[in-house]
Amino acid sequence: MNVVKKIGWILLLILFVAFFGGVGSVVIDRYLIPKFAGSSIFYRFAFLKKATENTTIINKTEQVVVREDDSVEKIASQATTAVVKIVSVSDNKALKTTDNLADTQTNAPAFVVGSGVLVTNDGFIVTYRKAITEKSATYTVMLFNGATHEARLLGIDPLTNLAYLKIQADNVPAISFSNSGDVRSGKKLIALAASSQGYQNQFSTALLNTIDKTFNLSEKTVSSSEKLEGVFTMDFPNQKDYVGGPVINYNGEMVGLVGWTEMDNQKQYFVLPSNTIKSSLDLALRDELSNRPVLGLYYLSITKEMSLAYRFERDYGALVYSPSGKSSLAVIAGSPADQANFSVNDIILAVNGKEINLDNPLSVVVSQLKKGDTAEFLVLRNKEEIKISVTL
Repeated sequence: MNVVKKIGWILLLILFVAFFGGVGSVVIDRYLIPKFAGSSIFYRFAFLKKATENTTIINKTEQVVVREDDSVEKIASQATTAVVKIVSVSDNKALKTTDNLADTQTNAPAFVVGSGVLVTNDGFIVTYRKAITEKSATYTVMLFNGATHEARLLGIDPLTNLAYLKIQADNVPAISFSNSGDVRSGKKLIALAASSQGYQNQFSTALLNTIDKTFNLSEKTVSSSEKLEGVFTMDFPNQKDYVGGPVINYNGEMVGLVGWTEMDNQKQYFVLPSNTIKSSLDLALRDELSNRPVLGLYYLSITKEMSLAYRFERDYGALVYSPSGKSSLAVIAGSPADQANFSVNDIILAVNGKEINLDNPLSVVVSQLKKGDTAEFLVLRNKEEIKISVTL
């Protein structure tokens, strides 16, 4: 009996060793040896090389899913404190002579409610000019905390159509600017505006569709030397409600400001780039908006496609142009361009040595000069390059 027990225990031990030995060998062969063999420290040992000759090392890749914060309000929380509501009240005498508001309905809107954004901590506000009433108007600004301030209109930038107002306040929140030159199509952005009902913000998210380098604010089919060329376009609902409000990135920085223009009896909405706003703001802070120069002509920015189609001598520059082909409609009478004898079909290649192209359109390059400056224009006329001196 004792012999049988002893044999049983021996068999059990053999089975135990065989089982765990087999499992251990699989673990070593499948996992430990390949792991060591893949290491630069152990790979020099010949027996590890031999052991892995028929072994395929698979690097396991784990997919980590990062969830985007679904709260736009949280992302934009800091920027929203810089968004303001602007109430423009026109000097409508009918409102002052009657207590019956119904009697004034034929006198057009008595007030306009629009959005703006604080750009300095001492109460400087920027908006788009079509978000306010300009003539004979008073302005009240409502801040994020419900406080109201009387404001005064400091000026309108003729190039960008940006309007600047000022309230008497200290330590108010100001929005941060991004570098709009780094923005690319497909970027997800957030549009902000003050709601017309009470103080609350409204939000809309959308992709930046295009960087439209030939979009001009002239409200014509041709570009004006006195109006900005180059904007962003976005496609989000109810854009009219966001005019004058900022567009921000997911860091809460302003990428641009919503505006609109009318062309062929249709409103077209766009976003003025933040770098353009910063340049305009710099002039407004120095009270130099009135120093914007005037050239006085209409043009088309030449693209590579246009150059190929019309076989131009250059694939860049600004073509002095009128749809009718008449110089009198392309060059404004009495303007510096007229006095310098510019004519239709002239191609302006450079101003003071700065090449005119889609990244440096004519209106922007000219705007960097001051009223009264004399500039040298390099012009292609009848396939010949000539230089024209113009006093702006």
